[in-house]
Amino acid sequence: MKSLNIAQEARDGAVIVYVSGEVDTGTVQRLAAALQAATADALAHPSRALVVELNEATYFGSAGLNALLDSVETGGGRGVTVRVVAANAEVTRPIEVTKLDDVLRPYPTVADALASSEGL
Repeated sequence: MKSLNIAQEARDGAVIVYVSGEVDTGTVQRLAAALQAATADALAHPSRALVVELNEATYFGSAGLNALLDSVETGGGRGVTVRVVAANAEVTRPIEVTKLDDVLRPYPTVADALASSEGL
């Protein structure tokens, strides 16, 4: 069985979802459900911001990209800013190859994502 670990915490600046392991067609439903729940939590958070931290993802396929895009679109439609943290090639490469870096705009660290005023 493929390993996917997801954790969530709320900080002053945002709701943060930490993802580690493989995100593919076999695990993406867990990620999508976690992002949906985190978006609902971010709606109630004063910052209305959600950070998805993917630096520990060991595989990130098109299913993961679609889940992130859904989260950005859903969040944006509900007034939640979604920021992606990824400095690892397993995540940044698929984002760049599909030319989604303008939409997903990966930050290297959670601190960088929290410090950004982009999208607010």
